[in-house]
Parts: sequence; C-alpha cells; structure tokens
Amino acid sequence: MNVLVFDIETVPDTVTGARLYDLQGLSDADIARAMFAKRVQKTGGSDFLPLHLHRVVAISAVMKTASSFNVWSLGDESADEKEIVQRFYDGLDRYTPTLVSWNGSGFDLPVLHYRAMLNSVNASRYWENGDENREFRYNNYLSRYHWRHIDLMDVIAGFNARSAAPLDEVAVMLGFPGKLGMSGAAVWDTYQQGDLKSIRDYCETDVLNTYLVYLRWELTRGGVTPDQYADHIQETRDWLAAASGEHFRDFLSAWPSDQ
Repeated sequence: MNVLVFDIETVPDTVTGARLYDLQGLSDADIARAMFAKRVQKTGGSDFLPLHLHRVVAISAVMKTASSFNVWSLGDESADEKEIVQRFYDGLDRYTPTLVSWNGSGFDLPVLHYRAMLNSVNASRYWENGDENREFRYNNYLSRYHWRHIDLMDVIAGFNARSAAPLDEVAVMLGFPGKLGMSGAAVWDTYQQGDLKSIRDYCETDVLNTYLVYLRWELTRGGVTPDQYADHIQETRDWLAAASGEHFRDFLSAWPSDQ
C-alpha cells in the first residue's frame, strides 16, 4: 500500500485581500496587516485568517511504498502555487495513496480545495466518490470516517474536537523530535524575508513527525507488527542519516536512539 503523509504551509492571500477590502496599491505587508486587523475585529481576538484567504507556499510529503521511502517538498523553490498544488493532486492520480495528515480535514485539505479552484487545478481522483470508480463509493478521500484520508489528530481524538492535541506535543510525548526551531506562526515573517527554504525545511520535519506518529498509531491498532514497526523506524533513521540537508541531521540528532 502507498502512504502519502503531507503538510502545507501558507501565507495570507494578499491578492484576494486587496480585492475584498479595496486595498489596491498597498504593499503585501500592509495588506496582510490590514487583513489580520480585520480578522481580530471580527473574532474578538484571533488574527488567524479564514481558510479561503490562505495561499499555499509549500507542500511537503513523506511517501512510503512497499519498496521505497522519501521525504521532499513538491516543486522547487521557484515553483508557483498552481504548480505545487497540481503536483499534489497529480500524485493522487498516479499512486492513489492513503493520505495521512495532522488536522488535514480541518485545515490543509479545505485550503487546497480553495486553491485548486482558484488555480484551475484538476483534482478528479481526489473528488471521486464512486460515480466513476466503484472502489471509492465506500472508501474515498472525502468522508471523515473513511480510510483513504486519515486525519490522525481527528482519529486519535476519537473524532472529538475537545480531545484534540497539537502534533508537536504528541510527537514529543511519544519520544520523537517535535518542532525544531520554528513554528507555523513564524511562516509569514520568514516568507517576507525571502527565506522559503527554511519554510520548506520546517514543513519537511513536520511531515516526519506526522509519519512517526502514524507508525505508532498503526502499531497500536495492529496495522503493523512490532517487527514491522521496528523495520519502518530503522528505515526512516537510515534515510535521515544518508540525506542531505541540515534539518534532516538536526531531526535525527534530536531523536533519541531508543525511540
């Protein structure tokens, strides 16, 4: 079975923000500042933008097949939003993997829905619900209780939002590295500084944490045996040891050898 663990990073969609709030002529920084301020006024405290006002700047993935393991970010640093979103859905068309996320149902996938429509991206396999392929009638990417997309945060919390926990804290609880040196709150500032590489590196370590939590969940539910779990963990360590990228070395160094 092919498994694709994914995570996205976003910044304010200042183009749409300028249209909605008649802010043409301002800088992206000023438009975003106005968007955040309007959001605080509406919510009474939170400046977290509604999902349709997020623009995707990175999608990172762990891909596990029967014969391979890889961690990467879609497209190169010069790729525009349309390209990286299309690459994501093209991967579903090609491999029909089990999607794994952390809060993907609540954030990542709805954002991708909006951005796919904005960029006229084809996502036909993702939206299949059995009309063209009967296999998707009772197991598709869209249903909360199907298994083609496993939102680990939702599943582990028993589909109860009050029981949900942050990925970083769950990863650390299980002995995995958790977040290293950056958080989602810093993405916009980092993006304004032109440092897309750091955002992509951060996103890649997030999907590694999600993958490791997924493996532990599979062990707990009997999806893998203890020996298979140990093999997957060792495969991940071996890949990190051979990979280029300081963030991968830092991740491995922060991962206790007995976990």
